[in-house]
Amino acid sequence: MKSSKFKIFTFLVAIGVLGCAEKKESDPNALKDALAIEKEEYSEDWASLGKHNESPEWFKNSKLGIYFHWGLYSVPAFKNEWYPRWMHFKDNEVYKHHVEKYGEPSEFGYHDFAPMFKAEKFDADSWAQLFKDAGAKFAGPVAEHHDGYAMWDSKITPWDVMDTGPKRDITGELEKAIKGKDMKFITAFHHAKNLQRSTELGKEESLSHYPYFEGMPPSSNDPDLQLMYGNMEHEKWYKEVWLGKLKEVIDNYHPDIIWFDYVLGEIPQEYRKDFAAYYLNEAKDKEQEVVVVRKQHDLPLSMSVEDLEQARKNEIGTKTWMTDATISNGSWCYTENLGVKPAKDVLHMLIDIVSKNGVLLLNVSPKSDGTIPDNQKDGLLQMGDWLKKYGEAIYDTEAWYTFGEGPTKEPEGHFENHQAFMKLTYSNKDIRYTTKDYTIYGIVLGSVEPAKELILKSFAKKSILDVPTIENVSVLGSDEKIVWSYDEEKGLTLKTPSKPLDELATVIEVTISQ
Repeated sequence: MKSSKFKIFTFLVAIGVLGCAEKKESDPNALKDALAIEKEEYSEDWASLGKHNESPEWFKNSKLGIYFHWGLYSVPAFKNEWYPRWMHFKDNEVYKHHVEKYGEPSEFGYHDFAPMFKAEKFDADSWAQLFKDAGAKFAGPVAEHHDGYAMWDSKITPWDVMDTGPKRDITGELEKAIKGKDMKFITAFHHAKNLQRSTELGKEESLSHYPYFEGMPPSSNDPDLQLMYGNMEHEKWYKEVWLGKLKEVIDNYHPDIIWFDYVLGEIPQEYRKDFAAYYLNEAKDKEQEVVVVRKQHDLPLSMSVEDLEQARKNEIGTKTWMTDATISNGSWCYTENLGVKPAKDVLHMLIDIVSKNGVLLLNVSPKSDGTIPDNQKDGLLQMGDWLKKYGEAIYDTEAWYTFGEGPTKEPEGHFENHQAFMKLTYSNKDIRYTTKDYTIYGIVLGSVEPAKELILKSFAKKSILDVPTIENVSVLGSDEKIVWSYDEEKGLTLKTPSKPLDELATVIEVTISQ
């Protein structure tokens, strides 16, 4: 809509210039200059890139997206998605497991899992339908993790899903299926950590995924293996691998969101600017409103969205922000006996995030054969059923003057406090608020006791600067007329319906006139 309005404006400007030219013999280049306004491209500097609308309306309103850690690391399905790193350290349990099951990593390297990654049961359409039924408004793959394996048909590396393993363009199939279900498409990139930044073990080790051990595949001089293990000249890798892969995915799949994991700040600014200008200009040409998400202070917030891994804000965000979290209790990729969070806990996390102007990017963990475990499916569908009934309190909303009330408080910080965030559980004493037009939604994080008095304290005059005029109070999912009263000291009091409602969360709808 914004683009269309801008075109109309530009057209009117051009007509005005033509009229002036007829009357005054003005500058013959005036029309050309006026029309050039629309064609202005983003240049490779932060000021120009900062003109990008980092959070378009569709993204602000989406609230929930789904992505998935799925790749070669799903084959051993042991410990977590960092298997390709830890399999090289002799004092690590992953190394011991690898030796027992596959042999020494010098003989059976990580790249040898490629033929074993068959994805023989993968069905992009069924995945897309599951994500839609879960309530997601966007979805897509981890296009590449730290491991150097591309989940698309790549011409840059031989280590991709078309040349090995599935022999299918996984990302291409997903793009078609997800966009076909009227969802936006996300691709996530973790590959900034793939470059080997030192050949001396212990030097810059935390910035590189693969350790440099002599005699191991990551130290090989084989050009093909170097493309997987990031063992090459740095400038060549920055330009041809890191940047080249991004441009390849942009050209072939036109993602609506590109999401970056950490270590992005180690990519020289010139290449980060090159990526951003290329992506934004390609999107502009296609009249596509796109989003760039980053995890640390490696892209300016004038042109990107902040992500908090396994954590979230404890106050209302002044700009749209994101949390990435996994449905599991352990690894981000599938492992044997992987635990899954209760649907209630995932939904409550979503509601808390939305009440603070955030968006949740939820991870699922498929098996290497392309199936999503039933316990993960069940959790997604439970959440989706709730959103089908009560999604009006989530989608297209924004934060109220306060995010909520209740005893449960989120800690400060980012990933360093992720363990504390993962232990958080809410109760029906916790209430979160959202608003849309002349409606305020109070969402109780749990079921409410039937026929009991409930007080929404956030409506008390001491807490709210501009007390709204309340016209009606109802409870979504109940046909009963709700008895309510307002007191400036106590807040909004209502009597809950006589019959039990949804066990996951209860939505109180407060209609106001001003």
